[in-house]
Amino acid sequence: MIRARVALDGAGLLRSCRVEGHAGWGRRGADLVCAAVSVLLRSALRTLSGRKGISLRGAAPDRGLLWMEVDYDAEGRDFLAAAGAFLVDGLRSVAEAYPKCCCITIGGPGPGDSGPPVEG
Repeated sequence: MIRARVALDGAGLLRSCRVEGHAGWGRRGADLVCAAVSVLLRSALRTLSGRKGISLRGAAPDRGLLWMEVDYDAEGRDFLAAAGAFLVDGLRSVAEAYPKCCCITIGGPGPGDSGPPVEG
């Protein structure tokens, strides 16, 4: 199963996202659910990278693990709000469509400050 953990700050803006695991929906390299989640997170990384007012760290060190951490200032706030909402809504859509393959947890930025998994 793919497990996505999204941390939002007090204003509801994206601070981090970690996605790990494999969906198991299709064979390795041809799994629709894994591809959907990978495209969402990689697109968010690419879109936020180099944007004024947004500082981004992220990596795809191994298959089955993608992550990013985000800092922002006033200049990057509005763009981050839109990009973060798009990422969260996309991950929720995948989790709702494939609840046996993907779950998303949304919480605050602190360790152990996670909310319950979003029902698919």
